[in-house]
Amino acid sequence: MSQIVEVKSSESTGVQRMTNRENEVNVLLVEDTEDNRLMMRRLLELSGYRVSEAVNGVEAVKAAERETPNVILMDLSLPIVDGLTATRRIRQLPDLGEVPIIAVSAHDTADFHAEALAAGCDAYITKPIDYTELEDLITDLTTRQER
Repeated sequence: MSQIVEVKSSESTGVQRMTNRENEVNVLLVEDTEDNRLMMRRLLELSGYRVSEAVNGVEAVKAAERETPNVILMDLSLPIVDGLTATRRIRQLPDLGEVPIIAVSAHDTADFHAEALAAGCDAYITKPIDYTELEDLITDLTTRQER
């Protein structure tokens, strides 16, 4: 059964606000569910982000090394290699240790949050994704990275 990412926004201007980006940010989107990946990619691109994709943990590590993204959105429940293992592997790669990784999961428990942070994720966001919150996270993490 496929899980659909819903767009929640308390403001009707949430997506419009996101499209007014002045700088380009490269996002690696790691998501195995095609519908979720397509919707997230479209929203991110509408917001001015450049997006590359991976559908499992092995591809995520290879894409991160190849693309050197500014931020990674890492689904935690992935086939072949899960998102936590992929995050640990990315953290060991030269030039990628400081790239912000946002864990994305439908699981919203303290244990999942703690495990993601211990694996090397910088933030945690739950599905369905609030795109205003996601935009704020990406902006905050990429701004910190530039300092």
